[in-house]
Amino acid sequence: MARIRVLVVDDHRIFAESLAAALAAEPDVDVAAAGSGPAALRCLERGAAEGRRFDVLLVDAELGAGPAGAAAARPVPADAEGVVDGISLVTGVRRAQPALRTVVLAEKDDPRRAALALQAGASGWVAKDCSLQRLLAVVRGVLRDETHLPPALLTGVLRELTEARRHRTDSERLVESLTPREREVLRCMVAGLGRKAVAERLFLSPHTVRTHMQNVLGKLGVHSTLAAVALARRAGVGPAEPVSGPVRRIAAGSAGQVLPGDVVERGGQPA
Repeated sequence: MARIRVLVVDDHRIFAESLAAALAAEPDVDVAAAGSGPAALRCLERGAAEGRRFDVLLVDAELGAGPAGAAAARPVPADAEGVVDGISLVTGVRRAQPALRTVVLAEKDDPRRAALALQAGASGWVAKDCSLQRLLAVVRGVLRDETHLPPALLTGVLRELTEARRHRTDSERLVESLTPREREVLRCMVAGLGRKAVAERLFLSPHTVRTHMQNVLGKLGVHSTLAAVALARRAGVGPAEPVSGPVRRIAAGSAGQVLPGDVVERGGQPA
């Protein structure tokens, strides 16, 4: 009998251990549990190194949100030690192990979060209070390349995905209005480079870079670097390739969120 290797990732230990125990009772399921994003990544890496890769990842949608259910501080790359967000973890795992199927476990129906999970590479979204039989059916289904969503979420998720596609089209059109040099500057902004670092990288004066940044904000119709970076990401603009040497970081974290120590520019001027 082919066995299914499942990794449960949830920072609520009682839930994680209970779910793992229930799954382990199935004759064709091997299961392990991890209490955080970094722990899950270590477990996945160890399994791959030992030739015992996991087949399905069950991850809490609110991983790292804390006992009060507050949103995590920010999504971070899932290959970093500080993984706090379940959907960020899905993104990183999909990139590192494309064959691994991911199912997001959620306490409530949320079309927007479910759409984000699918865009990140998840194959399913399941309520935490669903029956074990339902969860097993989803686990086996995603291994057949099926996508599983609760029927009540389907309309909302389709609406979110359609809206995201429309925003992407609008964003792509705005990015296309930039000159080649302005696109270079925008890619540097997406990479988190400050004005001085952009100037050094592109062999321009800081004054010239400031002018380019102001032009970028104006053509994109936004008023801050964070908003420009968010729009660029929607348009599929990637960051400038890293270079050796120190750089100054700006717009760290996800759009709309500023962390201590970030340098945020508005209208070309430091905020």
